[in-house]
Amino acid sequence: MNHLESLIKEYYEWKNYIVKNNIKVGRRKLGGWDMELDIIAYNPNTQDLQHIEPSIDADSWEKREKRFKKKFDLGRKYIYSEIFPWLDEKEIQLNQIAILINHPKEKNELAGAKIMGIDEFIQKVKIDIIKTGKMSSNAIPEIFPLLRTIQLTENGYYKKL
Repeated sequence: MNHLESLIKEYYEWKNYIVKNNIKVGRRKLGGWDMELDIIAYNPNTQDLQHIEPSIDADSWEKREKRFKKKFDLGRKYIYSEIFPWLDEKEIQLNQIAILINHPKEKNELAGAKIMGIDEFIQKVKIDIIKTGKMSSNAIPEIFPLLRTIQLTENGYYKKL
């Protein structure tokens, strides 16, 4: 799991999602798997189900479309049947997000999924962390070291300098 995947996983767990990451799906008869899904997050309180595929590639949009189409198609195929089999596909909508190095203004979807730039995601995380306040009075739990580091740099321990 790379640094970006770790941050995304921590963020969703901190937001009370059940998170599964780097899940192999589609076992092949002769061995191996069809694909690995990066992050699947489900919030039982809000019934929000997210399939997130981050990438820092520099591929062409054509190549990305092909690769992400396979990932998101297999996500739709296996998330309800293998990863969270207790969820009802008819009742709980799957939201798919591609987190990429950039989000061009003219492009909002990739392979049927919403595009979010890394900077957009980091901004979302920062805003939520800033709302928690200084670390001395409301520290993010230590099981989230990346989020705690952001809290320390954004809010300070006793005060932001």
